[in-house]
Amino acid sequence: MLDKTTRINYLFDFYQELLTPKQRNYMEMYYLEDYSLGEISELFQVSRQAVYDNIKRTETMLESYEEKLHLYSKFEQRVKLLDELKLLTTDNNAHEYIQKLKDLD
Repeated sequence: MLDKTTRINYLFDFYQELLTPKQRNYMEMYYLEDYSLGEISELFQVSRQAVYDNIKRTETMLESYEEKLHLYSKFEQRVKLLDELKLLTTDNNAHEYIQKLKDLD
């Protein structure tokens, strides 16, 4: 479950601008702020099932965007390469630059 949550959080970070405000609100509340479906449904005065359906559809959309654009997989590859590069160098200045590159994402 934690792996799925982490993945969805990353996908949300990369693709949230492609979502509607309602989708963003539900995803932020559910995945980032840890609201329950019931709490979200009360705040938006909709059924718990409506919130659940919206979140599931949005998860599917995020996965679809990733299949087409590959932003998250490219990010993972860059981080892995930077980690490997850091292991290969002993220069502290290089380590600082590598960390700055990782922080750009």
